[in-house]
Formats: sequence, C-alpha cells, structure tokens
Amino acid sequence: MKLKQYIGFAALLLSVEMLFTACSSNPNKARDIETKMENSSEVTGDTSLGIKDGMMVVQKKVQMNEELRRLQYEVYELEDRVYGNRKYGSLGLYGVLRDCRLQLSDPKNGGDGKLKWTEPIDRVTEKEEEFKIGIDEEKKLVGVSEEFLADRIKRFKGYKTILDKRQDEYEEKVAICKAELKSKQ
Repeated sequence: MKLKQYIGFAALLLSVEMLFTACSSNPNKARDIETKMENSSEVTGDTSLGIKDGMMVVQKKVQMNEELRRLQYEVYELEDRVYGNRKYGSLGLYGVLRDCRLQLSDPKNGGDGKLKWTEPIDRVTEKEEEFKIGIDEEKKLVGVSEEFLADRIKRFKGYKTILDKRQDEYEEKVAICKAELKSKQ
C-alpha cells in the first residue's frame, strides 16, 4: 500500500510542478528580467560582457519594438525578393522565372509558343490587418488590431523559414531555366 501512496504522491507533485512551470512560462506574460551585471563593458550597441551571479556572461539586450521591426522588415523584404513588388515594379525571383519560361516557349528559342506552367504566386504574409473599429477612451473613432507579442514573433519567424526555403527553390529554378535558355540560343 505504501508504494501506491508514494507513486500517487509523486504523480501529484509532478502535476503541480508541471502546472507551475506552465503558468510561469507563458510567453505572453510580461515578467521581470534581471539584466544588471557587474564589471560590464560594451561589446557592441546591444551586447555587453560582464559578471552575473559570479559567472562571466555575454548579454545581448534588445528593445522588443526594434527587434519586431527588424524581423518584420526582413520578412517583407524577403517576400518581395521572392515574389516581387507591384508597387515598385520589381519582378522578384518568381517574375524572373516566369519571364525565363516565356522566353523558352518562344519559337525563336526552339519553343512551341506555349508558356510552360508556372505555379501560382503563394504569398506568405498577410499584409492587410483586420481592425476592430470603434470609439476609444478619448471619444475618437479608431481601428485597433491586437496580437500577443510572442505570437507575432513566432508567426514572423515561421514566415521567414518558409520564405528562405522558397527563395532557395526559386533561385534553383531560375538557374535551371537560364541554363536551358542559354543552351537553346
């Protein structure tokens, strides 16, 4: 009987520990972070070297508004590099591939005049946000969208991963197409 009680008690302790861990590790909950170091000196603008709890550490401290801005800019720039940007008239790798395939289909390059299939554009980001429209505390008509910071960062890191892969794929497809076109000219 004691073994069953011990196992039950151990399971209860484990459950309580998991509950506390889950509650304390909520990425959307703001929590205090100790950043003070002894004998610190700057390595770069956001990176310092110092002693914390007796240990030598390199600490990078960023303002999250700047980090989010950097990540979003990087993702939007990468998406424009892959798919182009109509506003600025850039083709992107997708447009370069489409043009190359169009040239390959031209009879003067040995083609049959029919455009080879190019997959449809599949943009990753959702640039149009949905706003709740209403009146704020100052009685002004406003539109508001909200998202947890950790969720937004995770979403944009996912976009970046997908776009990095697509950039590699389109660079390879463009290189293959250009090589094929060069051999036909």
